[in-house]
Amino acid sequence: MLELRGVSKRFSGIPAVDDVSFCARAGEVTGYLGPNGSGKSTTMKMVTGLIEASAGHIFFEGKRIQDNLIAYKRRMGYVPEEPYLYTHLSAIEYLTMVAQLRDLPLKQAVARIEAMLKLFSLHDDRHASISGYSKGMRQKVLIIAALLHNPQLVLLDEPFSGLDVGSSLVLRSLIQELAARGKVVLFSSHELDTVERICSRVVILHHGKLVADDSIARLRSLMELSSLEKIFAQLAVEQDTDSMARQIADLMYG
Repeated sequence: MLELRGVSKRFSGIPAVDDVSFCARAGEVTGYLGPNGSGKSTTMKMVTGLIEASAGHIFFEGKRIQDNLIAYKRRMGYVPEEPYLYTHLSAIEYLTMVAQLRDLPLKQAVARIEAMLKLFSLHDDRHASISGYSKGMRQKVLIIAALLHNPQLVLLDEPFSGLDVGSSLVLRSLIQELAARGKVVLFSSHELDTVERICSRVVILHHGKLVADDSIARLRSLMELSSLEKIFAQLAVEQDTDSMARQIADLMYG
């Protein structure tokens, strides 16, 4: 289980994340949602250990992650929102480097990389420089790199970015399969229909504060709303979106 207890992050005294507490459990896909500027990405960076919380604690399997950050990161797989890669390397060179950093045995690493490149339709381009890859191809490399070492905690920040329809469907099924096999999956996305299809529960952040933490079915029932999109709009969107759309269209025709 991944657990955040009273976690806050301040920049120059201004809270980006304010006293957030929630759990992501093994066997579930937990959706982490929020509009731009809500503190969602800041939370993800704290969970990955890239930045430290100003207050509160993050636990994995009952242990504070900061007590042994290296051991914690060994058990974590992370797909970041931005595809930062060493683009002068080929996919096979990059993934081999990742496998070595993860201390995977060479024979196992080579077999796993070859098989994953085939499954993600990258095998024919495995020796080409990543600099020539499309956004979707780079995203696939990031996903493979995050899963190579069979992590227990899988953190996904906008993992569908740039993927074609077929690859998105595969990833959607893969996320559910990982949870079914006992992984802890924390999944952040703006694609609310995808979140609604694959997540067991959702955590919604607004202005750095937690505004919802429950199963989607229970939120629908409690709020008497038919979809996650409507729940999100009511809890985390301040504008009347239909009214704004009409005003924009009126300006175009005015």
